Amino acid sequence: MRSYNADLTPPWKKSTPAPTVPADPDLVVEEIATGFCGAVIRCEKTAEGPTVTLEDRFGKHRVFPMTPSAFLLEGRPVTLVRPTAASPQRPDRTRTASGSVAVPGARARVARAGRIYVEGRHDAELVERVWGDDLRIEGVVVEYLEGIDDLPAIVAEFAPAADARLGVLVDHLVPGSKESRIAAAVSSDHALIVGHPYIDVWEAVKPSSVGITAWPRIPHGQDWKTGICRSLGWPENTGAAWQHILSRVHSYKDLEPALLGRVEELIDFVTS
Repeated sequence: MRSYNADLTPPWKKSTPAPTVPADPDLVVEEIATGFCGAVIRCEKTAEGPTVTLEDRFGKHRVFPMTPSAFLLEGRPVTLVRPTAASPQRPDRTRTASGSVAVPGARARVARAGRIYVEGRHDAELVERVWGDDLRIEGVVVEYLEGIDDLPAIVAEFAPAADARLGVLVDHLVPGSKESRIAAAVSSDHALIVGHPYIDVWEAVKPSSVGITAWPRIPHGQDWKTGICRSLGWPENTGAAWQHILSRVHSYKDLEPALLGRVEELIDFVTS
């Protein structure tokens, strides 16, 4: 009996996988889903998979997962992959700690009416350390709230408007958490509530930057920061512990992508 190939699709009609292209620095691509077009400035390896950060012509950043056929290169779909060690490096240009191109001699812009709120002082200090130069050029002020239990009332008092947008960065914003329920109670077209998955912003600093293999898991019911100090053998002085952690942060490379993307999203929202 003669056998037949079950696939009767003519070869010229078969779809072929998008070619893979190394995400070399300065490669310009467009993310298909959002239409965001920019140059590659960095790639990161995360638990969810590799990500790429693009910088558009206005200096704005976006972080995208490197999923198959997610980008256009010269109008054609491609799959970005992490470059090899031998790939060319981006030309040496002076950059801010966030990875943006530095503007020598630029004066701080007069503060906008819009604001970015973060939960605590440590969050504010970390944002300032990495994005401080960018925020001053954009005229964005970051303030800390000492908790978000009263966030709906705080947002209502701020009264966000088209010319005074409000962005809020929330710790541990995961489904089912207290923080997610509080954030869901805020409704305003001119307020954006985003968050990272970490219990505290300490965890948003890469363990390798702090000189540890991983952040310890602290049992429920214990003070998290005190538990971290105990587990790592540090003196139980959370203020001193934070200063040690902060001193190890020199640029965006020392932070987890889950925080990087959210802060950059807030800056874009407040300044757009």
